[in-house]
Amino acid sequence: MGGLSLNYIMRRLLVFFLTLWVAATLIFIIPRLAPGDPITAMVARMSQQAGFVENADLIIEGWKERFGLNDPVYVQYLRYMGNLLRFDLGLAMARFPSPVSQLVSRALPWTIGLVGIATLIFFTVGNLFGALLAWTKTPKLVKVLIPMSMIFTSIPPLLAGLLLVYIFGFLLDIFPQAYAYHHSFRQPEFTLKFIGSVLHHGFLPAMAIVLVTFGYWALGMRGMMVTIEGEDYMILAQAKGLKPFYVLYRYMIRNAILPQMTALAVSIGTLVGGSVLVEVIFNYNGMGTLIFTAIREQDFNLIQGTSFILIVTSALAVLIIDLSYPLIDPRISLEGK
Repeated sequence: MGGLSLNYIMRRLLVFFLTLWVAATLIFIIPRLAPGDPITAMVARMSQQAGFVENADLIIEGWKERFGLNDPVYVQYLRYMGNLLRFDLGLAMARFPSPVSQLVSRALPWTIGLVGIATLIFFTVGNLFGALLAWTKTPKLVKVLIPMSMIFTSIPPLLAGLLLVYIFGFLLDIFPQAYAYHHSFRQPEFTLKFIGSVLHHGFLPAMAIVLVTFGYWALGMRGMMVTIEGEDYMILAQAKGLKPFYVLYRYMIRNAILPQMTALAVSIGTLVGGSVLVEVIFNYNGMGTLIFTAIREQDFNLIQGTSFILIVTSALAVLIIDLSYPLIDPRISLEGK
C-alpha cells in the first residue's frame, strides 16, 4: 500500500473520528452559552417588523416544545449526536421548515470552490516564490520584487477584501462587489456564460484570501530551501554537473515541499475560518454567509449543521494529506520498522 500500514491507517481514522466527536460536542455547547434562544429571538424580530405578535408567549412555548428546547441539555445532546450518526442535521429554526442539509447543500459547493481555488493559487505561488528567493540562480530583480509583493501578508482577509472592493469594484468598476454570480441567472446552470460569471464574481473573494496568505508560504519555503541547500545530496548533485533547474526541481523543491504540506494540513481550519468573513463582505453564497446568518438569528440547528460540515471537510482534508505523504516523498516509511 505504498508504505501505508493497516495499523497507521486505523490510528489516523481513530484520530479523525475522535476529532469529529470533540468538534461536534463543542459546537453543541458554544451556541447555548449565549443568552436567549432562537425561538425568542425569532418572535422578537417578528414583533419589530409587525409591531405586535398576538399570543407571543404561547407561540414561543409551542415552538420550544416542537424543537425540544425544553428538554434537559443532556437529552438534547444525545438526540443531537444520534441525529448526526444518521446524517440528520434537523430543520432550520429561523427558516422552518427548510432542512439544514438542504441549505448546506446549496452553500457548500461555493465555499469548496472558493477555498479550493484560493488554496491552489496561494500554495503554488507561495512555494514557487519561496523557492526562487532561496535559489542562487534567481535574478536579483526577481528577489527584490517578490518581497515587495508580500506587503498584504500583515493585514487580515477582512481588510484585504474591503480594499479590493473599493479599488477594483468601486473605483475601477472591473469586478462585481457582491454575490457569487450575476443576478440575471435565477439559478446555477452548467453553461459557459454562467461559469464565466462565477469566475468573474469569485475573483475578488479569492484574491482577498490569496494576497494575505501566500507570503507565509513563501517565507516557509525559503527557510526549508536554505536548510536543504547544504545537504550532502545537494553537493553530490552539483558535483555531477546536473542542470541548475533540474537540481532546483528534483532535489530542492521535492525535499522541501513535505513540511509545507504538513503546514497546509494544520492551517486548513484557519483558512476556512478566514473565508467566512470574506464571504460575508462579498455577500457570497457560501457557508460563511450561511453561518453568519445562523449566528445572527441564533439558529442552533443551522449553526451546528454548518459548523459540523466545515469541520468534517477540514478534518477529511487533513486525513487525505496525511495519507498522501509517501506519494510525495518515497523515503517516508509508515510501516513502523
